[in-house]
Amino acid sequence: MKTDLVVAGYVFHEDKVLLIHHKKLGLWLPVGGHINENETPDEALLREIEEEIGIGVEILNKNQMPLIGNTRKNLATPFYANVHSVGDHNHCCFFYICKAINPEKLKINKELVDYGWFSKEDLSAKKITLDVRSIATKAFGLFDRINR
Repeated sequence: MKTDLVVAGYVFHEDKVLLIHHKKLGLWLPVGGHINENETPDEALLREIEEEIGIGVEILNKNQMPLIGNTRKNLATPFYANVHSVGDHNHCCFFYICKAINPEKLKINKELVDYGWFSKEDLSAKKITLDVRSIATKAFGLFDRINR
């Protein structure tokens, strides 16, 4: 089965995480999508967030290594990665924690049905799948630690 490389961002604002209701998949998910050719995961994540919800974010867990030798760019470190099915193919997904820069400008595109800001307690809603709930819960813990 074909496997595509993708990214997803758990975007935080005021102690809540953003999830979008994806039209094609019919699921509540973090914002994200495919990594294009010649694109880094960081670039793909920023592009997908801008395209899908129209806001800017800061990707957290930035790498602080110096740019030495052949290193051209440091990338953020995903807090989690998995391979999951999207029906006709698999996604190898790199998950990131992000902080919303301008959440008041949020506007969903035509790929999405809805969006919501979820507290940790809200994640127990039946509409949130177990895998999304589990990863979001991990993201909450890491975001709390980073934001202290």
